[in-house]
Amino acid sequence: MKISTLMSYAQGYVGATKEIVEMEKAGLDVVWVPEAYSFDGVSAMGYIAALTQNVTIASGILNIYSRTPTLMAMTAAGIDALSEGRCMLGLGASGPQVIEGFHGIPFDAPMTRLREVVEICRAVWLREEKLSFSGKKYQIPLPADQGTGLGKPLKIINHPYREEIPIALATLGDKSVEMTAEIADAWLPAFFMAEGADAVWGDALRRGNAKRDPGREPLDIYAGGAVAVGQGLESYREMSRPGIALYVGGMGAKEKNFYNQIFRKYGYENEAEEIQNLYLSGRKSEAEAAIPQSYLDATSLIGSESFIKDQLQIHKEAGVTSLNVSFLGTTTAERVKHCDALKNILETI
Repeated sequence: MKISTLMSYAQGYVGATKEIVEMEKAGLDVVWVPEAYSFDGVSAMGYIAALTQNVTIASGILNIYSRTPTLMAMTAAGIDALSEGRCMLGLGASGPQVIEGFHGIPFDAPMTRLREVVEICRAVWLREEKLSFSGKKYQIPLPADQGTGLGKPLKIINHPYREEIPIALATLGDKSVEMTAEIADAWLPAFFMAEGADAVWGDALRRGNAKRDPGREPLDIYAGGAVAVGQGLESYREMSRPGIALYVGGMGAKEKNFYNQIFRKYGYENEAEEIQNLYLSGRKSEAEAAIPQSYLDATSLIGSESFIKDQLQIHKEAGVTSLNVSFLGTTTAERVKHCDALKNILETI
């Protein structure tokens, strides 16, 4: 299993990159660089590329609305060249509050757009022919009746470092997960609970895999949780409560909270309703307290080596092929120590 982590906003990009450099030495394989509606993620990806040697630099994630598909392909090709083949393009739809509220772009047809963006990016990188694409959402070149009529098919000028750059999709819904299993190289699910994942996503993954190009490598599934290795650390699992409450309770509009819907599918129907009602009414501490302990235990890698080994086995059985984790600690040294310990555990199983 590879080890990946999401670069933290907390230290600023310069401080966070210094920590990634140390984690790379301890065994980190992949860093996901966030964007959301903060600083752009691509600048940080380039900075990380300059200061690291081996770690894969993945966008985690870039939304498919605020950049054209060809710009997305150019961006990934640029990072891949800077890092000499260490880029992974992580894509997702984000949500209407960000896309419409921050970018001022209609949030429409996310699945159709994701599929077409993936197809266009791969055509750009392959560089076999001048780019020409006619889809439901993207037409390249732009049809004459929609512009000046002067557009013509072009190829990306530089030869990309690789003809194909891995694409990870962050999807949650049944149909979008099916599409991910069909076309993506990696899947970055949110709120993945290994013991309940098959009930939520199993059928969708199987349907998508049945349509997958047999020449493409198996889907790489990234999941895990918070990591702290040692005796008597079980109380650290409580540190996940604020983040879970934010997503399950307050991420997106009440009727469009995808994370809340996933939580319900795990069997926490009543708890999901309670967490959301409490959070949206401003009672955040009570929302955090309403998160079931069983969920915290099942979605963490916090505790003794034997506990973590058992959890890793459960994840493997659930189809997880790579870990996506956060390392707990108040200092870089402490977090790097947990990364090193996790790497050592993985080498024994």
